[in-house]
Amino acid sequence: MHSLVERLARIMAIAGGVVLTALVALTCVSVLGRGLNTFGHSDTLKTLSEGAANALIATGVGPVNGDFELVEAGVAFAIFAFLPICQLYGSHATVDVFTNALPPKVNRIIVTFWEVVLTAVILLITWRLFVGLQSKMAYGETTFLLQFPVWWAYGFSFLAAVVASLVAVYCAIARIIELMTGRHILPYAGEAIH
Repeated sequence: MHSLVERLARIMAIAGGVVLTALVALTCVSVLGRGLNTFGHSDTLKTLSEGAANALIATGVGPVNGDFELVEAGVAFAIFAFLPICQLYGSHATVDVFTNALPPKVNRIIVTFWEVVLTAVILLITWRLFVGLQSKMAYGETTFLLQFPVWWAYGFSFLAAVVASLVAVYCAIARIIELMTGRHILPYAGEAIH
């Protein structure tokens, strides 16, 4: 079971990484296009060469239309896509200044408690994301510039959130089993090998 959950979490992380890389490239192209467009309209270039300024502007160079809409949708998906691997390896940010001094058994209880709480929060977010998805589908809302349906972003994010929920439930159950039996199923923060 663990290998299946790990494979699923890794696939989602790879998908999130691909989307995030594409968004970085899109942002770079958009910023470069915006800069070149600004330079083409600048008095400096017009003073140096009116023809070069007109040629640059004539290429149609400029920012990518709707880049922020794509970034907004893509980053939402990427966040949910990275959540399963982060959950599986216990890689969420922690503040353990005081808990490091506690006995290992107490730390296992604390880790198990917060694993269950985080699972409940992820399930709640997934449920509310589904409600939002239904709402966006019902009203047919679209983005302002690109006019793509907003529910597409909700749908992809919901898919990633469902995977995050499955992994979170698995992790919560594994932590409870670890606490009750003393077995070591999941890595604790800092023990994971990526």
